[in-house]
Amino acid sequence: MSTHPTLDLTEELISQNSVTPADGGCQELIAKRLKVLGFECETMMSGPDHFRVTNLWAVKRGSANKPLLAFAGHTDVVPTGPVEQWSTHPFLPTQKDGFLFGRGAADMKTSLAAFVVATEEFINQHPDHQGSIAFLLTSDEEGPAHDGTVIVCNELQKRGEKLDYCVVGEPTSVDRLGDTIKNGRRGSLSGNLQVKGVQGHIAYPHLAKNPIHLVAPALTELTQIVWDQGNQYFPPTSWQVSNIHSGTGATNVIPGEITIDFNFRFSTENTAEQLKNRLEDVLKKHQLDYSIQWSLSGEPFLTAPGELSKAMQESIKENTAMDAELSTTGGTSDARFIAKICPQVVEFGPRNATIHQIDECIELADIEPLKNIYKGVLEKLIA
Repeated sequence: MSTHPTLDLTEELISQNSVTPADGGCQELIAKRLKVLGFECETMMSGPDHFRVTNLWAVKRGSANKPLLAFAGHTDVVPTGPVEQWSTHPFLPTQKDGFLFGRGAADMKTSLAAFVVATEEFINQHPDHQGSIAFLLTSDEEGPAHDGTVIVCNELQKRGEKLDYCVVGEPTSVDRLGDTIKNGRRGSLSGNLQVKGVQGHIAYPHLAKNPIHLVAPALTELTQIVWDQGNQYFPPTSWQVSNIHSGTGATNVIPGEITIDFNFRFSTENTAEQLKNRLEDVLKKHQLDYSIQWSLSGEPFLTAPGELSKAMQESIKENTAMDAELSTTGGTSDARFIAKICPQVVEFGPRNATIHQIDECIELADIEPLKNIYKGVLEKLIA
């Protein structure tokens, strides 16, 4: 029997090429090990033929059935980028200088391996555990996320399946393993704004309407709005322009329209509808001829400090001596979907310094402590 089961499984998962929406056989590999432990495993396929997503829902009921603690995560990874720029092949896990290199090492195949091995050890030591354990995995987290975790959550909701706790294995640690737990995330609302003018010759501005000039005062006003003050868990809502495009390419033509892309990262102090209304009020105030397409990537969610975050902090302290900080910084994650069916959701995983980068890696010394942290949470909540 291997003396490094978490490391071995991590390397096996990294070696599977699973760029979104491919799963690469990762979920089958995990399900095979879970079935040995008595898990009921269900694969839920979703999406069109050209973007087929694999999802796994696996559950093992405890002697008392409740509470149910789920481990959630994704088997897909982002593209490697130029393979020749990697010091090792991205899908050939390589140990070097105290690190394990490979695409998905930090985001998030080490977390998945740690989930599995922690569960194996826990069940072997607590065969009559009272609470239930579940796994919710997808191959559509790094992509559009239309056919992944949200599909499983919707199906569980239809069935009346209730989750009590969920640990998402996102790489949340910053400087050292165990320094940061995510207990919430900001919402993300994007807009594509088109403002119309009248195209014309630069030399005859009275015969044209320059949309760049027309929209400039509104943009200035929008950049100065304080959307909210945030709260004890979230920073103030941020509005940022990401792209502006206008013009025909000629220097002597006043353009007929301008396109502006922007994004809100917003706290629980606002809703998407409130932000839409306030922004459009400004556009109307400036009497702009505009159209706008909105895209809501996710509502903000927050898990107030409770049993799950306490158990996670205690387990981190026991295994790393770190006092983990609760944080809501960063982008969106699949936790936004899970939070709709689970009252307590936290994200915790390895350091995120190299995620999505060339030569993504994780410290070898962090792998066993990560597994032990997850195991400690099981022992504190469902033993």
